Amino acid sequence: MIFILQQYWWIIVSLLGSLLVFLMFVQGGQSLLFGTAKENEEKTLLVNALGHKWELTFTTLVTFGGAIFASFPLYYSTSFGGAYWLWMAILFLFVIQAVSFEFRSKAGNLLGPRTYETFLFLNGTFGTILLGVAVGMFFSGGSFVMDKSSIADTFQPTISYWTNGWHGLEAIVNPFNLLLGIVVYLAARTLGLMYVMMQIESETLNTKCKSQIKITGPAFVLGFVAFLIALFTMTGYSVNPENGLISPVKYKYLFNMTELIWPLVMLVAGVLLVLSGLGLNIFGKRVGKSSFFLTGGGVVLAVWSLLICAAFNDTAYFVSTVDPQYSLTLYNSSSSEFTLKTMAYASLMVPFVMGYIYYVWRAMTKVKMSTDDLSKPDTHKY
Repeated sequence: MIFILQQYWWIIVSLLGSLLVFLMFVQGGQSLLFGTAKENEEKTLLVNALGHKWELTFTTLVTFGGAIFASFPLYYSTSFGGAYWLWMAILFLFVIQAVSFEFRSKAGNLLGPRTYETFLFLNGTFGTILLGVAVGMFFSGGSFVMDKSSIADTFQPTISYWTNGWHGLEAIVNPFNLLLGIVVYLAARTLGLMYVMMQIESETLNTKCKSQIKITGPAFVLGFVAFLIALFTMTGYSVNPENGLISPVKYKYLFNMTELIWPLVMLVAGVLLVLSGLGLNIFGKRVGKSSFFLTGGGVVLAVWSLLICAAFNDTAYFVSTVDPQYSLTLYNSSSSEFTLKTMAYASLMVPFVMGYIYYVWRAMTKVKMSTDDLSKPDTHKY
């Protein structure tokens, strides 16, 4: 029973992670503040269009962290507690995003709108890259030691600890992690460009976005293909469920796809949806909502399938680069059966939450935003 619950919660956590990547179109839109939206009017339109959605990204990030903490606490304590400089950098970039949306247009703002626009740009650029780097550690691992018996140690009651002083910053220079970070950034920027064209009524801004997506979109696809090649040719680690022994397996993640089959179907479907959405946007005469949601749905399916393969099929999903036997798996890192079962009942409320999000999303994006909307006296401006 507990094995089914462990798989169930990994599917939930992976879904939250994939939804987070999709919702980072907000960050992708923020990366357009310098270079694309040059005029103050364009910047105000951009910030206010994104301001209606930024809380969804932030909330999903917090929910993702909470779900990991509750279902796989050993990963939470090892990654968030060990690689804390990396996670602190990510948290800082998201905090300045929240502050910027709140204070950018406030009267008596001492720092000025441009300062907060810079903060939003930094969050949109480096926040996406660093989050991709952190997710890449699911595959590349980290420099940690894990010993459950040490919880009884009076002087150092910690199950796992990092073995170097970089505490996660070393992951940034790992080519595999950095590649994934760049791919996440390109995905967010591509979706951000699509969202701007879908939601903002501005001919000049839409023309610039239309031109840029012809570069960003193909770059995203090529980057993702490069990442898949790197992932499917790398050595993964397999765990023996009976004795817990962890051993290296070449092409492990490729085998996971071909042996499980259904994640491969999800991946192929996701790639086809992304290509369809990009094709409609780049070659279509009219830009509608279909291209944004096709591409976004494809991103969700593709990322979901990869995160599932990171731990399913008896795979160590957070490998210790010190000693593979310290690596984390679904078997040794999850909560108790009682906790997983109790949370499974609570997860039945998720469809209602998703329904509410859909209702609010639709209500706030019925019509495109224009400068006339921002000039109304009862309009809230970011």
